[in-house]
Amino acid sequence: GLELLKEVAPDLQRVAVLSNPANPGHALALGNAKDLARSLRLQLLLLEARGPEAFDDAFAAMAKERVAALLVVTDPVFIAHRARLAELAAKSRQPTVYTIRDFVDAGGLMSYGPSLVAQYRRAAFFVDKVLKGAKPAELPVEQPTTFELVINAKTAKTLGLTIPPKLLLRADHIIE
Repeated sequence: GLELLKEVAPDLQRVAVLSNPANPGHALALGNAKDLARSLRLQLLLLEARGPEAFDDAFAAMAKERVAALLVVTDPVFIAHRARLAELAAKSRQPTVYTIRDFVDAGGLMSYGPSLVAQYRRAAFFVDKVLKGAKPAELPVEQPTTFELVINAKTAKTLGLTIPPKLLLRADHIIE
């Protein structure tokens, strides 16, 4: 996600990362973001929100700290309030990247992450195996293999951003 933000805004120096500290998986995501930020020479502002009541404060902190972009770590609370997050990002003129398409469909700028459609298909495959008698403990654990890049061109235009042509060519879906 951070690489995509850097492609859209090459002069980018400061990026906020919004996560939910109640989600145990976020520690790993934040560690990965910190490592990547160092390699891209980006400064990160780590912000936390356990629920929608903390969104306004998080965006106020971004404005105060003058960050130029936002990475939102996927969380069930954030997904449930994706339209509000996309609205706040647009209002604050923050180019924002997410890890699932739902945010982009709600008006967010772009997402890059595992294809949920592909994951649902694989889940159906495993459900079929279990229904046919396979023992769940004996089924292999799989990592996602299909990823998708989704860009909302309408949001980019609203933010005054020009998406580089090579990034548009890599996109799996472009929302006009």
